[in-house]
Amino acid sequence: MDNKNPPTRGPVTWIAWIGRSVVLALVSTALIGPIAAQTQTQAQTQAQAQNPAAAQGNDYMVGPQDVLTITMYDQADLSGRYSVDADGSFTFPLVGRVKASGMTLRQVESQLIAKLKDGGFFPNPQLSVTIEQYKSQKVFIVGEVRSPGMYPLSGGMSLVEVLARAGSTLPSASGEAVIVHDATPGPNGTTAPQEDPVRVDLHELQKGVYSLNVALRDGDTIFVPQAESVYVFGQVKNPGAYPLQKSNTTVLQALALAGGITERGSTSRIRIVRVVKGEKKEIKVKLTDLVLAGDSIVVHERIF
Repeated sequence: MDNKNPPTRGPVTWIAWIGRSVVLALVSTALIGPIAAQTQTQAQTQAQAQNPAAAQGNDYMVGPQDVLTITMYDQADLSGRYSVDADGSFTFPLVGRVKASGMTLRQVESQLIAKLKDGGFFPNPQLSVTIEQYKSQKVFIVGEVRSPGMYPLSGGMSLVEVLARAGSTLPSASGEAVIVHDATPGPNGTTAPQEDPVRVDLHELQKGVYSLNVALRDGDTIFVPQAESVYVFGQVKNPGAYPLQKSNTTVLQALALAGGITERGSTSRIRIVRVVKGEKKEIKVKLTDLVLAGDSIVVHERIF
């Protein structure tokens, strides 16, 4: 029997065709519905895995001085900006004081809806709460960046974002950022054990290793240390001290920082003066050898 075109005659045939069509529709819905839901869930999970900072933003805890935007879809005159006061609450028309500090945006929404319903003002209030200005939570960035200082912690802020706000790193910066988490308050006013600092290789992060884009927390301090120097002297175009930004820098790369060897320099007469256990030692090296922080590279003249 054709499932797409109805039969042309016979009531029994009509009933059979309709019944079969209903069964097929139910089976299709039963199969496609869970598959579509599973696909949507997988897409959301994948998106959160690719952007952990954005996922964390959904759990942002509201605090004093934050500015909320509350949108009432069925009562536009109640929509507006509401600042969270020092006591962690704000005043909303009809219901009075509403607690917000220590709550997520979704929890503030649920509490506000409950107050409006329980007060008999609206049977089914429709509203949303978002953050307009983040002021209660802060992070600090110090060291070799263009604009060190304190920055508001917006929802889901990551290491890349705070580095961008600080104007990026300076040429003198090392290739590492150290993130020190603030001690988390424990129960009864105690302090939780200090977490170990998180060290991030900025060169790897720049290459696109997104797992290194750490999601920041309230009170975090990001320290970008100054790179240790290597010194290049002798027959090079620009002798002087240069920041050693990578731990696997070769002699050739260090010479390139100094503009390369002059015409009078010899690649076979390169020495490194290195302090080993408090004593200076002169080491003959090749262009592929690694240099260490504090090394002095000396390029001698050609013999002939």
